[in-house]
Amino acid sequence: MKKLVSVLLCIMLAAAMVTGCGSSDAGSGTGDKKTKETKETGEEKTADPEEYQVVMVVKQSDSWFDDMATGVEQLKKDTGLNVSVQVPETGDAASQISIMEDLIAQGVDAICVVPNDPEALVPTIEKARESGIVVVTHEAPGIAGDVDLDVEAFVNEEFGQLFGEKLASAMGGKGKYAGFVGGLTMETHMAWYKAAVAYIEENYPDMECVSKEPYEDGNSIDGAHDKALEILKAYPDIKGFFDCSAQGGGICETLQEKNKTDDIKVVSLALPSMSATYLEDGSMAAGLAWRPADAGYATCYAAYLLASGQKVETGTDLKITGYEEMEVKDGVAYGNAPLEFSSDNINDYNF
Repeated sequence: MKKLVSVLLCIMLAAAMVTGCGSSDAGSGTGDKKTKETKETGEEKTADPEEYQVVMVVKQSDSWFDDMATGVEQLKKDTGLNVSVQVPETGDAASQISIMEDLIAQGVDAICVVPNDPEALVPTIEKARESGIVVVTHEAPGIAGDVDLDVEAFVNEEFGQLFGEKLASAMGGKGKYAGFVGGLTMETHMAWYKAAVAYIEENYPDMECVSKEPYEDGNSIDGAHDKALEILKAYPDIKGFFDCSAQGGGICETLQEKNKTDDIKVVSLALPSMSATYLEDGSMAAGLAWRPADAGYATCYAAYLLASGQKVETGTDLKITGYEEMEVKDGVAYGNAPLEFSSDNINDYNF
């Protein structure tokens, strides 16, 4: 009898061990894992957006990112997702890292970030992911391999070509020109700049870029204004500027002061609210953009999908205009959301 009991106990113990081992690795991997378990109770979470905390860390405080915040707030209203925006004290990587460290300590479900210096953020991103936090970037395809996903409004090279196309058209395909970026570490600005210059070199041999590297405006109107003054002194015969950092209004103000608006053309990344006056008075030839609010909405929604164990793949709908059918390649999800502004259509937009 004792032998029978011992045999039965061994069989039961073996069965329990097999059951436990069989479930230990179930659903591992971002987008394929089971829905997240709560840290407090170990109970399985549902895909209910209200159960997830997503935080967007923007570059700095300005009109562009104010609009992005409106999109994030709209996502919260539409879905109930616990999502918010944090703004660095200064527009640099150190301030963003400080915020991210706090969020890691809090144990949020997902961090979204628009990096000022993508490479500088990689160690902190790795720390967040090691802690089980999903990280999704915007305007940082170069570090797509270091995050769970990067969300872009479009293919950056194609958008950059638009700068070259619009500037060449405004200049009549002839003359000297200069390009601005917010900073040399800003990946998307540099991608647009390089694509614009390459497009012009290939298609407009009578146009000449006055510098091998772009000028930096520090992501500020005053910076663009002062740098444009310097360039005008160095190249009084210059005929065009393009600005990849949404600060072309500063260039326009310089041209107005120098009575050069008829002679020199400006194309800039721009919000309608920031560029309407310049487009209407002719000091800016064209504005290019995507809606920051929509980008914020799409990026944070993608982060929620991944944090809740769902997927973002080619064909995924991120529930906002321009991002209804994403194309995912090499860790980057591309939308189709470029906008072009002129004096003819600027009043059709209200952001």
